[in-house]
Amino acid sequence: MLDSLTMDFGLRYTASGHVFISPEDDLDALVDALVETDYAQEFCLALDFDPRFIAALMAAGFLVMSTELSADASSHPVGEPSFLLLPKLHLIRSVLFFSDLHIKKSVKPLLPRYELRVDTDFQGIMERCVHIHGDAWLTPPLRESLTRIRTCQDLQVRPISFGVYRNGELKAGEFGVLAGRVYTSYSGYYDENSAGTVQMVLTAQYLKEQGFAFFDLGMPLDYKDTLGACNLEPQRFVALFRAARDPGI
Repeated sequence: MLDSLTMDFGLRYTASGHVFISPEDDLDALVDALVETDYAQEFCLALDFDPRFIAALMAAGFLVMSTELSADASSHPVGEPSFLLLPKLHLIRSVLFFSDLHIKKSVKPLLPRYELRVDTDFQGIMERCVHIHGDAWLTPPLRESLTRIRTCQDLQVRPISFGVYRNGELKAGEFGVLAGRVYTSYSGYYDENSAGTVQMVLTAQYLKEQGFAFFDLGMPLDYKDTLGACNLEPQRFVALFRAARDPGI
């Protein structure tokens, strides 16, 4: 896969046309180059699952995903799985500014029925997301790295979870990553109707109360638009993300 890397504007491209990223790269400069060259892919490629590298990718504005490759697609021995890191810089990013939060009339009466708990069951919520949605992108080595990042106190980012409880039972949850005053949502689930919407609304209200700049929702989807999210192009998103990541600079 990496035998035929080519260079252009300081970016290394694989034969598939994807940019390859390594831990030695200046990630902010790399993001600038992606934006300036109108990189047409949403995903870049990387091989290093070191937690500090993944944390640095997240701090640069990437939403980090991964995938499993077959033995035939790698240099690993037959039968031994290999994994590829997929840092994603969306061509269009869904962002919720708290002043735009829209709560449907049918949802408002439900809010007092639930209790939002912040980062009380990260591992359980992440594993529940895998159980519901599978691990096609949330692979075992990525999950391990996310867990290890949480134990490091000197990184710019921190994986975190949000859950809503009714009568003491967890009914919906999500996990994502904090970077400065930005929270980026990674995955979520719900176990009863409307609980997922309630969780997102209560999470947005919590982030607003804590002084966050915005709620980064990742890929645009209709239900996010219904909440009041807007869609940003990469240049605008990166500028807003950095301003919120580096307050006071």
